[in-house]
Parts: sequence; C-alpha cells; structure tokens
Amino acid sequence: MVLNLRGCCNITDIPDLSGHPALEKLILEGCINLARIHKSLGEDLNKLRQLNLRACSSLVEFPSDVSGLRCLENLILSGCSNLKYLPQDLASMSSLRELLLDETAIEKLPESVFRLTKLESLSLKMCRSLKRLPLCIGKLASLRELSVDNSALEEIPDTIGSLGKLETLSVMWCRSLTVLPNSVGKLKSLTKLWLNSSAVKEMPASIGSICYLKELSVGDCYNVSTLPASIEGLYSMVDLQLDGTSIKDLPDQIGGLKSLKKLQMRNCESLRSLPESIGKLLSLNTLIIENAAITELPESIGMLENLMMLRLNQCKQLYKLPASFGKLKSLHHLLMEDSSVTELPENFGMLSCLMILKMAKNPYHKVPQNTEITELKDLATEKKSKLIVLPSSFSNLSSLVEFDARAWKISGNMPDDFGKLSSLENLNLAHNDFSRLPSSLRGLSVLQKLVLTGKYIQPVRFGELTRAAPCNCENLEDIPGLECLKSLRKLHMVCCKSCSSVVMEKLDKAAVKNMDELSFPGSEIPDWFTQGVVSFSRRKNYAIRSVIIGVVVSVNHQITDESRDQHPLIPDLIVTILRLNEPVHRHTMRLATVPKTDEDQVYLCRYEAHRSLVFMLEDGDRIRVAMRDPPYVKGVELKKFGTHLVFENDDDFDGDEDNLDESQQSVSGKLTSFIRFSKANNHTSDSSHELRVYSRHEAPTIVGFEED
Repeated sequence: MVLNLRGCCNITDIPDLSGHPALEKLILEGCINLARIHKSLGEDLNKLRQLNLRACSSLVEFPSDVSGLRCLENLILSGCSNLKYLPQDLASMSSLRELLLDETAIEKLPESVFRLTKLESLSLKMCRSLKRLPLCIGKLASLRELSVDNSALEEIPDTIGSLGKLETLSVMWCRSLTVLPNSVGKLKSLTKLWLNSSAVKEMPASIGSICYLKELSVGDCYNVSTLPASIEGLYSMVDLQLDGTSIKDLPDQIGGLKSLKKLQMRNCESLRSLPESIGKLLSLNTLIIENAAITELPESIGMLENLMMLRLNQCKQLYKLPASFGKLKSLHHLLMEDSSVTELPENFGMLSCLMILKMAKNPYHKVPQNTEITELKDLATEKKSKLIVLPSSFSNLSSLVEFDARAWKISGNMPDDFGKLSSLENLNLAHNDFSRLPSSLRGLSVLQKLVLTGKYIQPVRFGELTRAAPCNCENLEDIPGLECLKSLRKLHMVCCKSCSSVVMEKLDKAAVKNMDELSFPGSEIPDWFTQGVVSFSRRKNYAIRSVIIGVVVSVNHQITDESRDQHPLIPDLIVTILRLNEPVHRHTMRLATVPKTDEDQVYLCRYEAHRSLVFMLEDGDRIRVAMRDPPYVKGVELKKFGTHLVFENDDDFDGDEDNLDESQQSVSGKLTSFIRFSKANNHTSDSSHELRVYSRHEAPTIVGFEED
C-alpha cells in the first residue's frame, strides 16, 4: 500500500509496477537521478492516491497515459526542474485535489486542466517558462488556492473571475505581470490577495467588491502610487500591507475598513500625510509607518482606542506628536527611533499601558551639507535651541519596562520622581545633556540595565548588578560601592584611566574569581599565560575547569571607518579548537567596548566548563586565537594574546594568599596580583563618556557577549 523511497539518490528508473495494484502511496522525493517512470504507473495503479516526485530533478517525462489514476488526489512534481510537459489528457485524474508544479520547466498547462473539477490547490511557483494560464482555468470550480509566485506570468485571464471558491491568490515576484484584470472583483470568496514585488501598476477599482478579503499585501510594488476609493468596500479587511510602494497619501475612504487590525507602510518614502479618517479604524491594533516623509500625525489618531503597537522609526520629517496622543489607552509599544520628534506632549503620562518606549536617535548622525529642504532645516535648528525636557507626567508610566532615549539631548536634571517607574527593567539615557541623576532612581527595584553618558555622572549603586561597563569615561573617577557587587560577572573599563586605577585596587581574589570578562587600559597580559597556540592534554584525575584567554588590542583611528563609533563591541577575534589541524569549533570573542583612543587595552575572558570552548576539548586539541580577515571593525590590531588552562585544584584555594609565592598561589590569586600591578600602567582616554550597568536577570544582548 505504501512505497517510500525518499532520498534514494541512485535510483534511475521505476520498473513495471503493475504487480502492485494495492499501492496507495508512492514517495520518490529526492530521487535526484530518477529519469524514467514505467508506463504502468499511469495505467495500472488504480488505487494510487498520493504520488510524490518532489525534487526528482533528472525526470524529463511523465507517463503520457494516466487513465489508471482515477483515485489520485495529490500529485507533487515540485522541483522536477527538467520536466517540460504534463499529459495532454488529464480527464482521468478526476479525483485530483492538489497539483504542485513549483520549479518545473513547464511552459503551459494542457487545455484539459479544466476537467480537474475537484482540484483545490494549484501551485506554479518559480515556473520560469510559464507566461500564460489557459482561458479554461476559470472552469476549476473547486479551486481554493492559486499561486504563481516568481513565475514568468505576463497576464491573468479575465476568466479567473469565475473561480467562485478561490480563497487565496498569490502573484508575488511576478516581474512581468503589470495588470490585474477587473474580474478579480468577482472573486467573492477571496480572503488573501498577495502581490508583493510584482510589477502591478495599480489596483483595479473592482477590488472594493471583494467583500470577504481579509489580507491585501502590495509590499514592494513600486509602481503602485494610489489606492482606489472603492477600498472602503473591504469591510472584512484585517491586514493591509503597503510597504515599499510609491503611495503619497491614503484615500479618505480608508476609514471604512472597520475590521482593519494591522496597517503596514514601511519604506513608503513618498508618504506625506495620513487622512483624518484614520481615526475611524477602531479595530486597528498595529500601525507601522517607517522611513516615510510624513510631517505630522492627524489629531484623530487619539481615537484609536485599541492601538497597541505604533512604529514611526526613521520618519525624519516628523517633529511632534499630536495633542491627542495621550488618549491611546491601549498603546503597549511605541517605537520612533531616528525620527525628528524632540518633545513629548504633556499628556504623555496618560499612556497607562505603555511598556516599550524606544525613541533613540543616532548620536553620530551627520546632517548633509547641501540639503534642499531649508524650511525643515530651519525648524530643526529652532528645536535644537530649545531646552528639551521630559513632560512632568512622564513618571506616571508605571507599566513602562523599557525606555530608550539615547541622544535625545535631554537637558537639566532628571525628574526627582523618576523612581515611580516601578516596572522599568531597561533604561538607556546615553548621549543626553543632563548633569544629575535623581536619587529616586534607586527605587527602580527591577532595573536590569542602565546606560548613561556624561562628563560628571554620579554612578548609581545596585547590589545585584552582574555587568558594569563604564567604557570611554575619561572623567569618571570611581564606581562607588563596586566592592559590594557580589554578583558582578563582567566589568569593562576600556579607556578609563582614572576609574580603572581606583576600581582595580578594590577587586579582591573572590571578585576576580567570579569575573567572566574584565577589560582595562594596559599593554601586558600575565607572563604565565601561554603565548600563541596552546595544546590541551588531559590530566589523570584532574578535570579541566576553565579556559582563560587574555588579549591586548588597540584601534588605529587613523584608519577611517564611518561606522566604527556605532559598534558596541569588537567581534573580530576568533578562538578555534583545532583537532588534527582541522577546525572543530569556533568562538567569537565579543570584546566590549570599541576603544575611542589608540591606546592598548587588556581583555581577560574566562570560559567555564559549561561553555563549548571547554567541554568540547579532547586530548591533543589545540586552541588558536586569531583576527578575523577582513575585520568587521576597521583599524583593530591584536598586539598580544595568551591562554591559560585551569584544571581542578588550580583555583580552589579560598584562603589568604598575600604571603605566598606566585608558584603557590591559585589562578585567581595570581590574576589579582597582575591586575593590581597593571593599574599603575593605565593609559589615558578620550572625551567620550559612557556608563553601562546591568543586572543579573538580563540576557546577554546589547553588549553582545556570545553564549555557547
């Protein structure tokens, strides 16, 4: 009854099957050398229901006589890339429900296809030789799904309007298809119409008659510049996707889409405005407008009482939010990164459900010299001159979990009631102009990550922090209370001369032993580290506990790299396990953060036994540290590197080691001595100032530490 030969690559032909009249399912998928099929398959297998020939790329001919396939329901020929023809008489396959011809060389469908009256799914994706569909396709009365994605189709016959049961029509990536026939308006059962990346120039006016249409996707149809007024008839529409079109504005009639829940308009660079009627979309829960030319949002947007997600990223001509904005009671996510909004309305604190607020700007953005939009430039200058402050109601956002206001140039002091943001976990206030943090910040009991910049920022103390990165902070002199951070696992003090000298004196052996990553200004690694490639040999009765890698890195800033300042880390050092000179595992050392000066920086990384870099080691393996070629971050130079393997008992002594010789000290004891000695050799840093602080609950994301 079932014959499964999937993936039998050496099969070249299928023999006489007439002796198996009970066969119901034949699977030949992936038989890439199958070239011939015996005629008995089409004549004698009267009970065959499923025939799967997917990816039989050598098959050039299907049996011409299929009179015996009266019970066949599923015929899968997808990926038969050399198959050019189907049997001319398909009438006998009257039970066929699914016909998949994707990625075949078929040039046309036989006229007898209309005899497949039970056919429900017809797929012709990536049929690069198929230019037309037969007129008789309208006779497929049971057809529910028709897909011709990425085919050479040049036109769709008017008869398609006769497919009364068609639910899904997909013509995505049909680069030669420029017109949809008006007859699509007769597809009363159609619920999904996908036109993405096709050459269609306009939507037919009849589209408003498809009353059950729920999804209309016109993404990257660059030639589409308008929507017909008849769109108001699409009262069942749930998802409208207009990404990458040339639409300048939406028709007022869009307010008639009473069921619309999601409206997407990414990269609609010509879009300048939204109609007031958008406030009638009372079911809308997601509105995405990115990289558009809109200058304002209509006041009616405050009527969208069910709106949960609003994205306005890269809307660089949008300078303010409407006064009605505080009425969006259901808003959970507001993303307006790299927009030109410089102030929040006073009623912003009324957004009681807001959880994610991302409004970061690019601190390294350079304004083009020859801009033609003089009015907007003047407006931007006027905005810059104003004192940017958060509205007094901001502290009412008690549901806020993440707040990113990087480079907003917030001035003055932060509000003293900032501590009311009791749900806040992630806070990024880098590249702002305030001079003091409120004492109430200590009330943020669930704060996991804090990112700050400034010349004289007073660090805030949190007892459960696991990560601190006051990188490139030349004026930061200390991190008060760091010695109390018993959970600290990662400490990065790149380009911090004053701070690192003070902090490293506070680090005791217990703190160093607990540290996974440590960086500071310096040009040396411990001399007891093995330079170059290190070999691993198992020790009898002593398991390996960890691998410590030390590197000295610098960045040559004379080598230009416009994106270097935007990199949060250096991902260019690769650690490789070599086994018989072949790489068996690679690990990227993600060094935080990119130094802003040319001085050398020391990075020490400890990998515990649960990391792949350790548990994958076998006797005779070698560990190699090398630079990526070419590097992601230009100008990075690896000056020195070394590796130390830590075995059982090497780092297990918890007592005082001050009076012991180096040969008697534990690994952490020797590291502590090295770190304290190195503090005297710290180098100067530049004037960039950034302080990052993290808590133990945070997954390794922003800083980018790789977890095996």
